[in-house]
Amino acid sequence: MSNLKIIVVSILAILVAMMVVQNQEPVTTHLLLATVVMLHVVLLFITAAAGFALGALLRLNTRRKQIPSGER
Repeated sequence: MSNLKIIVVSILAILVAMMVVQNQEPVTTHLLLATVVMLHVVLLFITAAAGFALGALLRLNTRRKQIPSGER
């Protein structure tokens, strides 16, 4: 099982590296009332990091609900 995780992480790292190399042009992004110009790769990184953080927070929240209150 450990080898499978290493293979999946390696494939994902290669895919991310390919996206970084291919997305170097600037893009305009509208955030509420602000307009921001940034590299496409930076925008991809920010959205990926936000998605990871939300997933981690949701996972922590579900783990807390599974632990009985007397064992905390």
